Amino acid sequence: MSHSILDLIGNTPLVESKVLNKNPNVKLYFKLEGHNPGGSVKDRAAYNMIKNGLERGDFNKNSKLIEATSGNTGIALAMIAGIYGLDIELVMSENSTIERVQTMKAYGATVTLTPADVGIEGARDYAEAKVKNEGYVMINQFSNDDNWKAHYHSTGPEIWKDTDEKITHFVSAMGTTGTIMGTSTFLKEKNKNIQIVGVQPTDNSSIPGIRKWPKEYLPKIFDAKKVDQTIEVSQEEAKQMAIRLAKEEGIFSGMSSGGAAAAALRLAETLESGVIVSIVCDRGDRYLSSDLFD
Repeated sequence: MSHSILDLIGNTPLVESKVLNKNPNVKLYFKLEGHNPGGSVKDRAAYNMIKNGLERGDFNKNSKLIEATSGNTGIALAMIAGIYGLDIELVMSENSTIERVQTMKAYGATVTLTPADVGIEGARDYAEAKVKNEGYVMINQFSNDDNWKAHYHSTGPEIWKDTDEKITHFVSAMGTTGTIMGTSTFLKEKNKNIQIVGVQPTDNSSIPGIRKWPKEYLPKIFDAKKVDQTIEVSQEEAKQMAIRLAKEEGIFSGMSSGGAAAAALRLAETLESGVIVSIVCDRGDRYLSSDLFD
């Protein structure tokens, strides 16, 4: 029995691709992070960042917290801040889906929308100005070591255990890069030959949750040495794979998960044998007002 909603974070299911993977010598597993209580992989990092920040005294119940987000981290932070009785403002682009905005508000957060044409970078600039000028405290997922350490202590060990220590390739979309950094660090300690594959968008593709950052905005937690290979996917490829995941595998997710799955399937075609784990980072229901499933 769980005593708190926080006890339900992590230990998400790993399910095998039964339709999309056509290579009989490769096992492809999807890790279903939408089973976290806040609906995404970001619950892990948000919980770790808030819990440890409070314990260190980085902020307290009188602090005004702020964070820029593309969506999932914001939802997770709103949920966990609410549980701890913290005041948080979440900043994101005005072209974010209404489901994301309403979910953050339901958890009690203040939501500020910045112009779409400045993207997540503009949201980050807005948040940093509030820290500088109005005394806000930023969680700062992009440079907070508690982000990647959440995955070092949970996501990585779960994958290692649930594949019976047989994983050969780990595939993850790269946004803040916390998931891939922490999971890579753990898995490489267990077996340095495990290949870590990061997924990025092709030029001019817009995929929520997957980024190619301009140099000045590159997350400080990112270490290129922890990624063995990068696979680029297009916006259309990510969208079509999200649709196929739902229709053919019964896995309802967002576009970044479709991008990771597309990369994992491309990888599977090139291998003589292997065990691949691909992160399905959230659920598809927070994209229903977008054109993803049209």
